[in-house]
Amino acid sequence: MIRAAIVGIGTWGRNLVAAVQGKSEVIRFVAGATRTPAKAAEFCKQHGIELVDSYGSLLSSKNVDAVVLATPHSMHCAQIIAAAKAGKHVFVEKPLGVDAASAAQAVEACAKNKVTLAVGYNWRFQPALAEAKRMLEDGRLGKLLHIEGNFCGPSAYRFARAHWRHDRDEVPAGGMTGRGVHVVDAMLYLAGHIGSVFAQSDRLVQDHGADDTTSMLLRFKAGATGYLGTVIATAETWRMQVFGSKGWVEVGGVEHLHTWEMKACFIDPAEVVRKRQPETLTFAKTSTERAELEHFAKAAMARRPIALPGGDEVHNVAVLEAIVRSAHEGKRIAVD
Repeated sequence: MIRAAIVGIGTWGRNLVAAVQGKSEVIRFVAGATRTPAKAAEFCKQHGIELVDSYGSLLSSKNVDAVVLATPHSMHCAQIIAAAKAGKHVFVEKPLGVDAASAAQAVEACAKNKVTLAVGYNWRFQPALAEAKRMLEDGRLGKLLHIEGNFCGPSAYRFARAHWRHDRDEVPAGGMTGRGVHVVDAMLYLAGHIGSVFAQSDRLVQDHGADDTTSMLLRFKAGATGYLGTVIATAETWRMQVFGSKGWVEVGGVEHLHTWEMKACFIDPAEVVRKRQPETLTFAKTSTERAELEHFAKAAMARRPIALPGGDEVHNVAVLEAIVRSAHEGKRIAVD
């Protein structure tokens, strides 16, 4: 059993706790820290979590094996490095960071101190996404040609003007940091690393806060192309469609914290002009939040790494950094 501490006990931090507390045999939350302890006191009492006064107290505790970070984006890398030096395993909410150099340093610190680091890309635990990957690997979809997606919603309207999620340094390129990085990670899982991006990003609705409309064209290193849009001043929606030379698959809807269904449509090689209707594939229900935390806990107990130097987690931050630069400079940017 991994004894974990939750750091940042807002809406999402509470979701993570609720996903496993009293349900999992491999991870349990025993302690927590937050910037507004009075707001979290009743929640912690209900879940048997000791609320302490600082992050440093958690890192020095012998009763804590790992920290789960649900904190503002710009804090992640420094908090990860501090945890690694204290010998604590780390699960951090996405994105890993907001600049690639700091993200690389955080991953390297965990590798050096032999602690496990995982980033909260829970889409990877969706059975539909795993099936799409199998379809590419076994040839059912043919050669990968293009992936497109969006992840949109009313995030711009959710938070008060002073909230950190309106801070452009915390949420560069608007919906990319809170939403779009999920789609990028899914694309990396299916298509490998991205070679270059061209982006445009603007604030079109409110007179404050982050950009609300961001769109990107992507070129994967293996040759496929991609498109991604994040609009955070509209109604909730998300979608990802994968196009191969033999057919396509699509996931999407309004809710994303449930087990996805997937549409699949293939060319009939004997009658290529025939317009075939897609079939709908369903999968056994799963909690992606529980799955990702238990995957992390099992790896931590085995001292097995998850996020590695040069891996997708750091590359995702490099993609975000290139998107921000492209939107600012108005040109295609290579992803380092």
